[in-house]
Amino acid sequence: MASTPESRVKQKVVAILREHGAYYFFPVMNGYGRAGIPDIVGCYRGRFIAIECKAGKGTTTRLQERELQSIRDAGGIALVVNENNLHDVERALKDTHETATLAAAAAACGASSTG
Repeated sequence: MASTPESRVKQKVVAILREHGAYYFFPVMNGYGRAGIPDIVGCYRGRFIAIECKAGKGTTTRLQERELQSIRDAGGIALVVNENNLHDVERALKDTHETATLAAAAAACGASSTG
């Protein structure tokens, strides 16, 4: 079975997530789910991640944009990724890693100063 351009983007995103050790899954859409949910959802270093994958010049629907914005408003990372901006996934994971490392260091300093 030939893969579609969008499925190739998803495969590349999954490779990046695996490389970083992120937890992820593909939500199953059925009669009980919500419409507009991103293609891939997961967690990395305590941050919720949602990624909508598109191919070429594909664009998100209004419903997808609303869901992505709701995720951002709640403090999650929400990305729209295609073949040309896969580096955005790498950058988001790197930024999350650095933020988590700084937070852990700050917590350790605070813990050591109280004793």
